[in-house]
Amino acid sequence: MLFAGKVVVVTGGAAGIGRACSEAFAAEGAKVVIADVDKERANAVVRTLQDKGQTAIAVPTDISISADVARLAQAAVDAFDSIDVLVNNAGIQTYGSVITTDEEIWDRTINVNLKGLYLVSKYCIPHIKAHGGGSVVNMASVQGLASQKNVVAYTATKGAIIAMTRTMALDHAKDNIRVNAVSPGSVDTPMLRWAAEKFVPENPEVAVQDWGALHPLGRVGKAAEVAQGVVFLASEKASFITGANLVIDGGLTIGI
Repeated sequence: MLFAGKVVVVTGGAAGIGRACSEAFAAEGAKVVIADVDKERANAVVRTLQDKGQTAIAVPTDISISADVARLAQAAVDAFDSIDVLVNNAGIQTYGSVITTDEEIWDRTINVNLKGLYLVSKYCIPHIKAHGGGSVVNMASVQGLASQKNVVAYTATKGAIIAMTRTMALDHAKDNIRVNAVSPGSVDTPMLRWAAEKFVPENPEVAVQDWGALHPLGRVGKAAEVAQGVVFLASEKASFITGANLVIDGGLTIGI
């Protein structure tokens, strides 16, 4: 198993890509710390993993709040003595241009998607360093590379995450910590389904199919497909990869 005995913290680890990451790391022998703002959902995922004989705990966390994040890092160390891998996955999707985006929505998007990544890294990386090194994987998006209309706050955070990943990789290479990003295209998750209902409330599946058709492979991705990329980057199979951005988008960004 790739992560036998390793401790992996996954933010937003109870739904969508985050849940798929929690499941994938647990299947590879990791002790998984599921940080999620939804306590009941996180506990349900933990029970599912434990029923398979896997090891996991849930830590209710709002990653935009420093005290919550400090408690998360301490809970991981109290339960499992160390942290080896951090997956900065938690995030929210918001819509609007600079004109139509309310300041409150702008601030919330920045606080969760960007400040949250900063805080979780700030509190968890020292524990990774103390244990001899490890890996950080940041969840970005193709929206950080190319964009659509009316996603200004979300796109700003995802572009920033890609840039942060590069500087974090430089900052922590000396500590034997690799830092990489993953940029998914459209992926079938609760967030995508929420967006589909927002845009085509009478038939959300039409939106999902339309978004899938934009990808050369002709469909939206699966959360498990993204999770496998995350597991790879976090593993020793990627031991000479740092500062990279792995695009998992069914070919969405290769066309002109």
